[in-house]
Amino acid sequence: MSSESRGFELPLRLLLAFRVLVDELHGELARQGHPDVRPMHGYVFQAIGPDGTTAADLGRRLGVSKQAAGKTIDTLERLGYVERATDPHDARRKIVRLTGRGVECLALSARIFERLRADWARTLGEDRLREIEDDLRRVTPGEPFLLDTPGWFGTS
Repeated sequence: MSSESRGFELPLRLLLAFRVLVDELHGELARQGHPDVRPMHGYVFQAIGPDGTTAADLGRRLGVSKQAAGKTIDTLERLGYVERATDPHDARRKIVRLTGRGVECLALSARIFERLRADWARTLGEDRLREIEDDLRRVTPGEPFLLDTPGWFGTS
């Protein structure tokens, strides 16, 4: 391995590490009964949150249009991960909420990510992995859960 540093390689390696983890996650989700869940869906589940949200607010959180958010909601509703309900505070509004299947998928994802982290700790050593995590916290914003990545990667 070359010790020569090339600036362009850092973001590509970080993205590749992300991709490896997410691909492994989705392979395991498929094996455990969630074959239709895609990486975008994880962002959607997080953006919906425990209290639900509207399609417009979901679009804003994800950095996509209300129409794109609506199409994703339609897909997830068809797959049984979300449901639409009337807002108890305003009967004119529809709230999107995670179903039991959606909550289960999020919980399963968290367990799988813990196992994947443990795999990395076995490969790199717990202390080294903790150092990497600490270093990444030092060079990234304090709020690690920016959910607008799908929109940020978009073409518009």
